[in-house]
Amino acid sequence: MRKRTIVSTVSALAASAVAAPLMLASPAASHGFVTGPASRSALCGNGTVRNCGQIQWEPMSVEGPKGYPSGGPADGRLCAGADGRWSPLDDPRGGNWPATAVTSGASTTFTWKITARHSTSTFRYYVTKPSWDPTTPITRAQLESTPFLTVPYQGAKPAALTSHTGTLPAGRTGRAVVFAVWDVADTNNAFYSCSDVTF
Repeated sequence: MRKRTIVSTVSALAASAVAAPLMLASPAASHGFVTGPASRSALCGNGTVRNCGQIQWEPMSVEGPKGYPSGGPADGRLCAGADGRWSPLDDPRGGNWPATAVTSGASTTFTWKITARHSTSTFRYYVTKPSWDPTTPITRAQLESTPFLTVPYQGAKPAALTSHTGTLPAGRTGRAVVFAVWDVADTNNAFYSCSDVTF
């Protein structure tokens, strides 16, 4: 009897050891991320950028406390939503994240791929200031204080593919980051997404 118990326990431990990596590779919590202009999450998820850690399997899971800019993730941890699992998104990579070409002052569409729909307060889009240093992690001081686009949802759930169109600030040149915030209405969290662009 004792021998069978030991064998069963060892078998169960071996099975859980095999299952653990599989659990890490599958989305633990599916929600949403910006696919266009491609966010850092999207670039890691589609393999364009390597050495991203766990985010490569879960580009839709960058969730953190809501309340930005007075609350929410700490400075330097904005792109990862203050979640250490996604910290490669805050790494500036020497200012070498692939960037999407955009036109200053032009109408631009931002598309989210949403894998779990949530009751929503707003989607907000901020851009870094012209003085932003692309070789440093993003802080509040580096972002314009007012979003250039705010889309209220009043508790509605966004579609699986959701797009918002807004006008980028005029008179801009060079690199920038668009910091997108999806405020969930019925939880204390929001989803965060950083897209590198070049004006």
